[in-house]
Amino acid sequence: MKAYATFREIQADLQRGTLTCRDLVRHHLSKIKSKSHLNAFLSVYETEALEKASIIDQKIRSGIAGKLAGLVVGLKDVLAHQGHPLQASSKILNGFTSVYNATAVQRLLDEDAIIIGRQNCDEFAMGSSNENSAFGPVLNDIDNSRVPGGSSGGSAVAVMADLCQVSLGSDTGGSVRQPAAFCGVVGLKPTYSRISRYGLVAYGSSFDCIGIFAKSVEDVALVLEIIAGADEFDSTVSRSSVPSYTSALANDFKIQDYKIAYLKEIDEASNLQPEIRENILRCLDTLRSEGASVEQIEFPLMEYILPTYYILATAEASSNLSRYDGVRYGYRSPNTTDLQSMYKKTRSEAFGKEVQRRILLGTFVLSASYYDAYYTKAQKVRRMIREQTKEILKKYDFIVMPITPTTAFRLGEHSRNPLEMYLADLFSVQANVVGTPAISIPCGKDNDGLPIGLQVIADDFEELKLLHFSNYLTKRTT
Repeated sequence: MKAYATFREIQADLQRGTLTCRDLVRHHLSKIKSKSHLNAFLSVYETEALEKASIIDQKIRSGIAGKLAGLVVGLKDVLAHQGHPLQASSKILNGFTSVYNATAVQRLLDEDAIIIGRQNCDEFAMGSSNENSAFGPVLNDIDNSRVPGGSSGGSAVAVMADLCQVSLGSDTGGSVRQPAAFCGVVGLKPTYSRISRYGLVAYGSSFDCIGIFAKSVEDVALVLEIIAGADEFDSTVSRSSVPSYTSALANDFKIQDYKIAYLKEIDEASNLQPEIRENILRCLDTLRSEGASVEQIEFPLMEYILPTYYILATAEASSNLSRYDGVRYGYRSPNTTDLQSMYKKTRSEAFGKEVQRRILLGTFVLSASYYDAYYTKAQKVRRMIREQTKEILKKYDFIVMPITPTTAFRLGEHSRNPLEMYLADLFSVQANVVGTPAISIPCGKDNDGLPIGLQVIADDFEELKLLHFSNYLTKRTT
């Protein structure tokens, strides 16, 4: 089967009759089998996907197919899919099957998308390398000795290796954008509340966003258009209308009308890999030459963003993960003597080391003696970070920055030092702390042929402008 760059090309062949949905599903199933060593999928719904493909082929012939007919999608193992396993890549949810669909998943199905399987990730979406899964690490398809990024590593690799056309992941501190950068695909984190979180396993409830992986900005725009919007099951989701993102991409983009800011850290940060700096600065020079206003800015609170994120996110994780106790569902330790030992042994045996570490950190900052010193103070700093970022976005249309300090690192390289791993999130967490939309797009390769990602941040609910600019950029960076 020929390689398709966009879903629009697939739809054209489906309408011409030179391609069927069953052909597409068989192609992806064959790829999943031949690339099983990547460990990207935890479950593959072969029979179900083929049956759904046959039904949609008939719908296409009858002219009643949905907007996503023929789109083969993978789901990160944190999204509820009725009648299918949901484990957040953790031993503690062994045997759990979802009894309902996440709103985002239901909206895909309503438009005739085909769900092909459940994708591996860091346990409870906690990690930057996809090495924390109870089911083993995911491998980068370009170099199997490298990580794919995390926590949505399986979802990024699946799109990268053509195991599916689109994946849904989750982004709490960069978990869509960072693996997108490491795998050379497009990854969008929308504005907080743009997509309903109903059916998403909670990690940090004030940070969590469902995000989208695709090979093109165009496909990301289409999927966002379908899954975004108000939802009666989620009181925190925005009721703002959802624009036609795909229609906007067809319009001309006049770069001369936009002002772009970039952080001085691109020029000065000692821990930024030289090839990343060079590629991003080259891209900015191109934009200048085409008439864009590009200016360097300082962000005085930059050093406080990462600690603020980890204090608040771990606090929320401590609260959210308290529900996994072995009483109602999932794993229960067989080595218990009473209720208290059941709680202790179940959680210590079934949670991985990184999840335990974050629960302990979160419990510490929420404790009576340290609540004001850490949690309350971090909330105040978060507000300051948001206000400063919003001030920048009043003057500029976009903030351009790296998404990662390095390209994909080697498996095990940072496993012994959690602080080194957390520092990989240095540039990715700002959009989550603030709540603004952000995207990672491919921006060349390093000297080892590993993909480089460029991050663009826009103001709240300006995904349309962000996607239009990103579509313009990808034609200059790939």
